Amino acid sequence: MILGRLVPTGGGDPIPLLGEKLLVGRRSSCDIKLDFQNVSSHHCELEFRDGYWYVRDLGSSNGTKVNGERITDSAILPGDELRIAKHTFEVQYDVVAGAAAPEREDTFSRSLMEKAGLESDRDLRQESTSNVRAQRPRRQSRRVASEDDFIINWLSES
Repeated sequence: MILGRLVPTGGGDPIPLLGEKLLVGRRSSCDIKLDFQNVSSHHCELEFRDGYWYVRDLGSSNGTKVNGERITDSAILPGDELRIAKHTFEVQYDVVAGAAAPEREDTFSRSLMEKAGLESDRDLRQESTSNVRAQRPRRQSRRVASEDDFIINWLSES
């Protein structure tokens, strides 16, 4: 039974989603094999539950994105764009009748750096604890007049 399909946006044959839990990666043991060097050996996992598809990144090097946002775990709605490393697919499937819509992560709940995988929760915790420490007022340094300041002063005196 086909539960949906991944349609490559750059052209190519659609990939049928034939099971409720599918491993996506470069290894031949994966349910969906994407034979590209920028795809991790076990890149992500697709799971069909409660009438919707979900994707979970498995610590891949080049990330997994849904509609342009890097994710660790996310629901995928019909028509959403799924990007596995640099390979983009449109996810096509029919929602099971009566299925409750999945909750999506609030767009503003994480920083852009964190979404891009450049900042971890640990980094954020360290930053917040360092901000709690007493902050000394900054000592203002004396500004040295630049050539522009000299010209402006000269013109205003004339």
